[in-house]
Amino acid sequence: MAIQRILIVDDSATERYYLSDILTRGGYSVSVAESGEEALVKLKESKPELILMDVVMPGANGFQVTRSIARDPELKDVPIIICSSKSQETDRIWALRQGARDYLVKPVDPAELLAKIAALG
Repeated sequence: MAIQRILIVDDSATERYYLSDILTRGGYSVSVAESGEEALVKLKESKPELILMDVVMPGANGFQVTRSIARDPELKDVPIIICSSKSQETDRIWALRQGARDYLVKPVDPAELLAKIAALG
């Protein structure tokens, strides 16, 4: 089943706009959350088919939220792609160990993002 609904979780308005623009041009339906806590509320309201998760955010960070989602029986099948400025290999490995399906370093390349989404769908 192709992915249509995507939730972007990022505390940066600029980053949310940038990713939303790429995805809406790609034909996806996009919703946004400014924090991990808001993401968890939106997830339960309208279960998206994919989450793009930042790591560095106030409150719960992206690794913590990813782990919560991966451990929740109702949400664990929603794939997560981490989109972070943290570019160390250890960050990527840690993200995958928390339950993320993939990891992209910001600034995200539009073609690479769309290819990874298509591969998940």
